[in-house]
Amino acid sequence: MRFEFATARRVVFGPGTSRQAGELARKAGKRALVVTGRDTGRAQFLLGSLRENGVGAALFPVAGEPSIHSVLEGHALASREDCDLVVGLGGGSALDTGKAIAAMLTNPGDLLDYMEVIGEGKVLSEPSAPFIAIATTAGTGSEVTRNAVLVSPEHRQKISLRGPWMLPSVAIVDPELTWGLPPAATANTGLDALTQVIEPYVCGRANPITDAFCVEGMRRAARSLRIAVEDGRQAAAREDMAVASLFGGLALSNAGLGAVHGFAGAIGGMTSAPHGAICAALLPHVMEANLRALRQREPRHDALRRYEEIGRLLTGRSAASADDGVAWVRQLVRDLRVPALGSYGFAQAEFADVMEKGSKAGSMKANPIVLTTEEQREILGRAL
Repeated sequence: MRFEFATARRVVFGPGTSRQAGELARKAGKRALVVTGRDTGRAQFLLGSLRENGVGAALFPVAGEPSIHSVLEGHALASREDCDLVVGLGGGSALDTGKAIAAMLTNPGDLLDYMEVIGEGKVLSEPSAPFIAIATTAGTGSEVTRNAVLVSPEHRQKISLRGPWMLPSVAIVDPELTWGLPPAATANTGLDALTQVIEPYVCGRANPITDAFCVEGMRRAARSLRIAVEDGRQAAAREDMAVASLFGGLALSNAGLGAVHGFAGAIGGMTSAPHGAICAALLPHVMEANLRALRQREPRHDALRRYEEIGRLLTGRSAASADDGVAWVRQLVRDLRVPALGSYGFAQAEFADVMEKGSKAGSMKANPIVLTTEEQREILGRAL
């Protein structure tokens, strides 16, 4: 057995911990590029904290999905404003954009030089500028991952900028910041978090450390996701989902994902569908296809035992089976009213393109078994 584990240099978790941001930023630099979501009003507490600690700030809002263009724009602003650190406040869009900007502030050349698939895939050779990640959703786990997923509109695809130097300097996870998240966004991000503790658990690079995070993450998401969607100010449920999201980020960054995310990167570049909604639409069908393929072609594969454990963790029943776990996920997606992919304009005519792009994704390569073209097409058809 051989594995390694790496994450943000410091993880600060708990209610109210976001109020430490200014103090932590003061130790990292003098002027921050603050990357936020569309609603900059949510960043006022952060800007105040930075001022109180003598840290200057330039504000950079990101509307929609993180893109190559937004990184280039943010990098230009940070350079003009002489920013020596980056603070990301938001969901995956703000955090991934901030993470990529921090990397490009210290690494020479063009962003595309370092992009996978569509670029040259060069290695980031220099440590990123200090990056403080403050999560406001419980879903992506981006605050502790070593990559940024960026949309390339020209290629109609989501691609990763990746490297060990991209791990944040500090990750702040304050469950209170998620209290105002609307039910639909809570469902989408929460289902992403659930996917990201299921896929690393069965993937081809799972290890004992990531297993522990996945098991605890599944347990917490199973008991609290519905509650968080129904009552967003239920503190215990919000805390559970924040833990599940954090653990998913720790797991995927050190083990990998699977076919759900292999497909999601391609579909996300073709539609306006939220990433979590794409994952939710695909998850039960990928689980079902993986189980069938494993039983038929690799009946002694350890992933089958792991799927049995998933069934027990999700249902809370010691006698539950892997199929019970799939049924539980399918019902959860229905209950949370996650739309099918067709509602976002995704069509059968795009299946071949998605499968071709997905085959190149690192996530697809980590799936516990290689899925046939027919199996992949069936998954996409059921998610449509």
